[in-house]
Amino acid sequence: MIRSVIRGAGSALPQRIVTNDELAAQLDTSDEWIVERTGIRQRHIAGEGETTSTLAIEAARAALDDAGIDASEIDLIVLATATPDNTFPATATKVQAALGCNGCPAFDVAAVCSGFLYAMSTADAMLVSGQATRALVIGAETFSRILDWEDRTTAVLFGDGAGAIVLEAQDGDGTRGILTSQLHADGAQHDLLYVDGGPSTTQTVGHLRMKGREVFRHAVGNLAQVLRDVVAKAGIEISDIDWVVPHQANIRILEGTAKKLGLPPEKVIVTVDRHANTSAASVPLAFAAARADGRIKQGDLVLFEAMGGGFTWGASLVRM
Repeated sequence: MIRSVIRGAGSALPQRIVTNDELAAQLDTSDEWIVERTGIRQRHIAGEGETTSTLAIEAARAALDDAGIDASEIDLIVLATATPDNTFPATATKVQAALGCNGCPAFDVAAVCSGFLYAMSTADAMLVSGQATRALVIGAETFSRILDWEDRTTAVLFGDGAGAIVLEAQDGDGTRGILTSQLHADGAQHDLLYVDGGPSTTQTVGHLRMKGREVFRHAVGNLAQVLRDVVAKAGIEISDIDWVVPHQANIRILEGTAKKLGLPPEKVIVTVDRHANTSAASVPLAFAAARADGRIKQGDLVLFEAMGGGFTWGASLVRM
């Protein structure tokens, strides 16, 4: 049975760290207010010369090193982002050129905070069908470039960064690799989380706009349900899961989802305190951190989940 196995992971963060106190000096907010409501203590903000593509390239190289694979062995690149370098071409093509693996398919996926799960599921389908053997799946964002820095309700929530994994098609007994995935979307909720610009409408980049309370309500309900569905589809119990790697949007969403499922909080990987919400980069960033510090090991059963603007949401179950 051919499955897509995670061979390596890597991450990249901008050099500049912005603390809550620094934001409080320019916004009507405070460190206490931000931490209490979001769990965020700091975030990385891209500076001059740091772009979605440069972060993606750095994360991809780290993932290749971790996997012990040369870039020439990659025959597919899928990059999730809502903040590409350009309207076109795809940022993935810049990564392809920088790594020197020219000729392989390279394209972007836009599903905002769920983007990495959409990208991973797409790559998985292509690997299992034989269209590729080894894939780079990347989530990379520079959300600081679409924030309204005068809006304290959104400016404090987001950061920049990139995470990447190397997926390899392996023929085995089917116990390792991506076991099952499920993706959803509900376009009727567009106005709850969106950017008020775009080339087809305003010809401007625009700023992120969000109705936080409504997003929170949908997030906890949708995520809990998709996690239950994926677990049932795999024929396992919630208690069988070793680690949950969630989208790092808000500590209250992480805690609310875990509570609804009866998951012990110590099984949930949390990086929102130091990365904030990095959209499509948040899941691979959290995974790379937990893999690097030794928490996630070979043989572990790991559940990835995310929800973002659109709305889009989904989950994937992976045996390491």
